Amino acid sequence: MEWLDEYEKLVIRMDTPKVVIDNAVCPTATLVQVDSARKRGVLLEAVQVLADLDLSVKKAYISSDGRWFMDVFHVTDRHGCKLTDESVISYIQQSLGTWTEPSQPSALEGLTVLELTGADRTGLISEVFAVLADMDCSVVDARAWSHRGRLACLVYLRDEDADAVRVARIESRLGPLLRGDSDASGGVVAVPACSVAHADRRLHQLMYAARDQDRAFPTPSVSVESWAERGYSVVTVQCADRPKLLYDVVCTLTDMDYLVFHGTIDTNCGEARQEFYIRHADGSPISSEAEMQRVSQCLQDAIERRSFEGVRLELCTPDRLGLLSDVTRTFRENGLLVAQAEVSTKGDMATNVFYVTGTTAGQTVHQSAIDAVRERVGVDCLVVEEHRPQLYQKTKLDDRDDRSGGGIGLVHLGNFVKRNLYHLGLIRSW
Repeated sequence: MEWLDEYEKLVIRMDTPKVVIDNAVCPTATLVQVDSARKRGVLLEAVQVLADLDLSVKKAYISSDGRWFMDVFHVTDRHGCKLTDESVISYIQQSLGTWTEPSQPSALEGLTVLELTGADRTGLISEVFAVLADMDCSVVDARAWSHRGRLACLVYLRDEDADAVRVARIESRLGPLLRGDSDASGGVVAVPACSVAHADRRLHQLMYAARDQDRAFPTPSVSVESWAERGYSVVTVQCADRPKLLYDVVCTLTDMDYLVFHGTIDTNCGEARQEFYIRHADGSPISSEAEMQRVSQCLQDAIERRSFEGVRLELCTPDRLGLLSDVTRTFRENGLLVAQAEVSTKGDMATNVFYVTGTTAGQTVHQSAIDAVRERVGVDCLVVEEHRPQLYQKTKLDDRDDRSGGGIGLVHLGNFVKRNLYHLGLIRSW
């Protein structure tokens, strides 16, 4: 039976990804290369690990050949530098070096998640946290996004604060607040924390389920075209670059049940261009104009959810019951709208990050409102940072990218081959 044991070892080695992290290839970024057998969701897992570490993907190359794939990422840290922290490098290698299902972090044990969705309005977040504080619920962690009049929020409570009786009371009190005066859907669902594998992905899913197609502001450029000769649909994204942009795009394509077979990502002067060759999970390309439009709109929504103009407020202070209620009430009293929130606790310290705007999207946040928040929470506890992303690129592609008719295959194939050969070191930069 020795040959059988050796065969099983060979299969394990073949199915285990090979992860290479190299700081010598590129002068401005660290190269992360992953080679392995192609399995569904692998690309999203790789991008998710990089996004969770707040790494920026400057360039990337994605290629799949049958059951095998190679993903190459050029990444930097949040300061635009190469990766030099050995603990970060080791974490990437360990996280990407196995396809076994990752064990849930111990921090999620004993927690229940409240999934909140509803019609957004000024002060809604404050009212939600006020209700939870009134019911003596300690918020361990929370994530909230608002987009086009809709709110999605995940609130992590300890199991002892989320028994069946209390959850029923929470639902009865928060349900009317989330639905508001409109006929829009909204409500509260309690699930075990271990069932929410990744908070950002779940927020995307909740927002996607109740998306609003009203478009009153400039949107990122997203095109979806057919390359029928090769059996692909080609998705092109052009917009201002920002952290986690690649994750948001790949997450949306994955949750819409599309597989990415090839792709290139490039950033330059604050602008990002991403190109993906996709198919349905059954191997077929997109077949209708209506579906192309739906994919384009959903990707625009996913990109916009984390793109806003306003102020970032980071609060680090000893945790206490009612802290979130007090802080968000101050926002409401001073006319601030919470566009995003990231709440976490570690030991007896709370780290809360809020992205706030005026009551109208794009409205300036007045210094008096910031001063009022500082007075309430303490000057030394609050870090204020203005957040002004670039406007979305609205210009059309130049004539060289005219992909109508029979020219689409040659244009895409030319760009794809040149990028591949360059990343493989076979040609110099064109």
